[in-house]
Amino acid sequence: SGGQIPASGVRPALDGYVNLHGFGARLPGFLAMIGREDLVVREELFQPYAYWPDGLGEELEASYAEFLQRTPKLEALRQAQEYGVLGGALLTIGELLENPHFRDRGVWDTIDHPCTGPLEYPGRPFIMSASPRPAARRAPLLGEHGAALEAPSAWPARERTDSTDSTDSADSAERAQWRDVPRPASGGLLRPPLEGVRVAAATVVWAGPHSTQLLAEWGAEVIRVEPMNRIHPNTRGAEVGLTKEQIEEQLRDGANLAALYPGLDPKDDRWNRSANFNSHARNKKSMTVDISAPEGREAFLRLAAVSDVVIENNSPGAFERARLTWDELREVNPRLVMVRMPAFGLSGPYRDYRSFGTHAEAMVGQTLFRRYIDGEPELSGDVLSADAMAGVHGAVAAMMGLRHRQRTGEGQLIELPLAEGFIPTLGEFILDYVMTGADSTAQGNTHRWHAPHGVYPAAGEDQWIAIDVAGDEQFAALCEALGSPALAADPRYASAAGRREHRVALEASIGELTAARDKEALFHELQAAGVCAAPVRDALEILADPQLAAREWFREIHMPTVGTHRYPGYLFKLRNTSDEVRLPPPRLGEHNEEVYLDLLGYSREEYDAMVARGIVGTRYPDEILPG
Repeated sequence: SGGQIPASGVRPALDGYVNLHGFGARLPGFLAMIGREDLVVREELFQPYAYWPDGLGEELEASYAEFLQRTPKLEALRQAQEYGVLGGALLTIGELLENPHFRDRGVWDTIDHPCTGPLEYPGRPFIMSASPRPAARRAPLLGEHGAALEAPSAWPARERTDSTDSTDSADSAERAQWRDVPRPASGGLLRPPLEGVRVAAATVVWAGPHSTQLLAEWGAEVIRVEPMNRIHPNTRGAEVGLTKEQIEEQLRDGANLAALYPGLDPKDDRWNRSANFNSHARNKKSMTVDISAPEGREAFLRLAAVSDVVIENNSPGAFERARLTWDELREVNPRLVMVRMPAFGLSGPYRDYRSFGTHAEAMVGQTLFRRYIDGEPELSGDVLSADAMAGVHGAVAAMMGLRHRQRTGEGQLIELPLAEGFIPTLGEFILDYVMTGADSTAQGNTHRWHAPHGVYPAAGEDQWIAIDVAGDEQFAALCEALGSPALAADPRYASAAGRREHRVALEASIGELTAARDKEALFHELQAAGVCAAPVRDALEILADPQLAAREWFREIHMPTVGTHRYPGYLFKLRNTSDEVRLPPPRLGEHNEEVYLDLLGYSREEYDAMVARGIVGTRYPDEILPG
């Protein structure tokens, strides 16, 4: 199964590859898709894979392979979506450019250039309903605007474009609250720039939570909106039923577990102790509400009415079924900025497709690029780059929406599909295909110009060092550091072109030399010699990293029932601005009373009635938790 758990990961299909996720709660649909409904009665299938009896995984994979061998990849994806299985097909750049969904969505810009003529380029990463981007312009010729920019008239004084003289009292109050007024904090520092902005976050898994993590770190009040009468998979980890003893057993066997807890102990509230969730949840609050229920919809509308931003990345149709789309929300708050983050957009043939970031990456060509040069795509694993990129885009897009509101007083809908937001990062490869026809060549750890460029063995078990040589001087310095004048004198490696041509032999020689060296010592030696290099570190080594320690990057955060632990720090520092951690990761529903009673204006009787009905609370009901 290519190192993957059954029913999950990259597999070959009739005309290429697919990456489907049919494990866990999606397994019944997956079994129906491949014609093995008979296996639904096998209770072992719904236990952690480590506890499946011998042969069951192989039997399932054999049936899956038979299904894929007769099914084209896009047809397999279509059927997977019909059965509720997440996924994507591994498209080449050529297939991406011809794909009808992306054509229908208008993601390509045709730009004319005097040196190339008209070519198709990746377009916008997201769509803003009230402030669309200007028309795309061509890249300038080298020095094209030099004379014009040297003229004094090229730099006229800029007039302020914000509405400081606005008679809109709400806009004026907003500016005074969080834009132009310096706010002292402890030690004379300014308060975070988004202080005073409230974000309602109906977000799951990682892309949406990463957006709100950034907004919260920049000062916004982020209120997570979470159901307690159903479990969002891959979010708080409540669907994982492993005991402490099972976790310890699987780790001893070398398993790579997604669900980890302090002391490896989930206790009786694993959803509050998940390392995956807590790593991005600091500075946030949590309220529980079922937006599909009338009372829950009313609560969300009240929250939207007093919020500046709503961000959601739920499965397609969830907000439509709850009647909480932009058209409904702007009725209660026309100044609201709503950011929606579907996998493939709110329109087009794939609008209802469910996918994780790794599946969106497959659909835009990235998975085939990053595969090993001498290996099949099944060995590539998941990297979730699209989720990370969408998280940053979501935070930036929300602030762009707020900036537009400051200038005009109007809110807007921002549509940010994971797939489309990732396409511009592949612009180099897309233009290579458009101009030369080179399609989806595997990159592995190689570089188009640099050589050597890769990850090489170091002394010790499973120890590695990454090295990137950009030119002849760096190559000479590398050879000297490795004590190999013969390598430097080899005529095959006298130029970058020669080193790329003989890459396989060169990298084998370098690997033999680095294998006897301590990765940390070699890292410092190469850096001192002007060679780009870094040790490959595991999590424990990162925690002990002297550079991060000197910068005090990790933060100690105390969370009730979880304890005090080190968490990753912020992405950047503002010299004169406070970067304090204001709140620990929230326990499920921890801020219910604050939100319902103080912010949304519910009476104690109304609140208690929703608690009694199981709409609001701080624990998932036992009947929906794994046994």
